[in-house]
This record gives sequence, structure tokens and C-alpha cells, in this order.
Amino acid sequence: MYVPRQFAVADEADMLDLIAANPLGALVRLGTGGLEADHIPFELVAPTEAAPHGLLRAHVARANPIWQADDASVLALFQGASSYVSPLLYDVEAAGGRVVPTWNYQAVHAHGRLRAIDDPAWILGQMTRLTRRHENARAGWKVEDAPREFIDKVVRTTVGIEIVIERLEAKFKMSQNRTSEDRARVLAAMG
Repeated sequence: MYVPRQFAVADEADMLDLIAANPLGALVRLGTGGLEADHIPFELVAPTEAAPHGLLRAHVARANPIWQADDASVLALFQGASSYVSPLLYDVEAAGGRVVPTWNYQAVHAHGRLRAIDDPAWILGQMTRLTRRHENARAGWKVEDAPREFIDKVVRTTVGIEIVIERLEAKFKMSQNRTSEDRARVLAAMG
């Protein structure tokens, strides 16, 4: 990813925070027909000694060929806040009219190798954790609320995937190349 110095993110914790807050990632791999991408909700596991940059865990339908890329290099793309920026938000007069529209955004790329996991207990555990995380702010539906035979069928038709993050890179393009006054107007307009 092209990352100009002023938009670079040095703190890996900031990158992991963005992934945790925006868990729907685009998982990209090189398939037989070219690049392939799948949008998958991920569970981020904090860094450990075995995975110093963290782990990404998810599950996909068995019919989805992405899991067959076992041990392939993959790239998971995550996006945070983004917004169109009108040049009218800048001090056009001070810039001598030399302003153009742009787009502000936050992006994190996680590189690693995909590992397919065909273990019903692992898959059920991952589904349960992911559901618990996203249902906590709602009515609190639990995997256990569904009939056991139905969940067993879902698990049988699902494959787990895990990616040990080998490298993280990020760009937070948030008008850092503009004056503090311009940045304040952009921030106010973004709400």
C-alpha cells in the first residue's frame, strides 16, 4: 500500500484497534482465475508470543473455495472511518484557489497465511465468540438458543479459517497535510 509519511501509522495497537472496531474484512488471495476476495467478519485475537501481531479467526461456508487455499499467502483489508472532503471546507482564498476534493479514510492491511480448520469444536467455539461479541449490544441472542441439530448442521457445512498476522500496514489519511484550521473544518463537517 502506498503510504505517504504524513498518513503513516506507527502504532500497531492503533491498527489492531481499527480491526477490532471494524471486523468485516475483505480477504484477498490469488486463485486460479486471478485475484479473489471475500468479505468476512473476523474475530481478532490479541498478540501472543506465537502470534506477535495477532490472529484473525473466522468461518466460511464449506462451499466457499477460499478455505481450500490452505497455507496460501492472503491479505485481509479493513476500513475504518471514511468521508468525501469537499474543497469548500478549506480556506480557498488562502490557498489561492488551489484546492481539490479528496477522500479521507482509515485502512489497515493484515498479511499472513491462511490455515483451514475443519474441526467442529473449533468452528462452534469461533461462531459462539463472534456471535456473543456482536449480540452483546442487542437483545442477547445466543448460539445455544437455536436447536442443537440445526447448529450441528451449520457447523458441518462450515470451515474455520485462521490467519497468523505476519505483517500489518496502515494509512490514516485524515487531512494531516492541511492546516490545523482546515482539519478542524473537515472534522466538524464529518460530525
